Amino acid sequence: MARGRGSASSGGVLGAALLIGFLVTSAPLAEAAASYMVGDYGGWKFNVAGWARGRTFRAGDLLVFNYNRAVHDVAIVNAAAYRSCVVPRGSKVLRSGRDKVKLGKGTHYFVCTVRGHCQAGMKIAVRVV
Repeated sequence: MARGRGSASSGGVLGAALLIGFLVTSAPLAEAAASYMVGDYGGWKFNVAGWARGRTFRAGDLLVFNYNRAVHDVAIVNAAAYRSCVVPRGSKVLRSGRDKVKLGKGTHYFVCTVRGHCQAGMKIAVRVV
């Protein structure tokens, strides 16, 4: 029986399927973003400044700040504000008690704006690769 135009031979279909399978399995898989609870199970609290030490954060990862919003908050600040614990006017301040921040490449700084809290170690610096 003659094959007409557009007919697929079983060898052609099999070859195409193998090629697609190879392309799909050989494509690099993107790493899933990780989610980190700041302060681990204790949450965003005093003396959390060393929490990020030894961890590797990647662009796209998520920081989760869990805290009592009646007594704490989270401000996103620059390096100078992080060091001095003086939050500049216009800084973004999060107050939900369950804040999530998606990280981009670079170093990110977070402090609590409640008087004395930053000085008591309620601040973190996170380096993202």
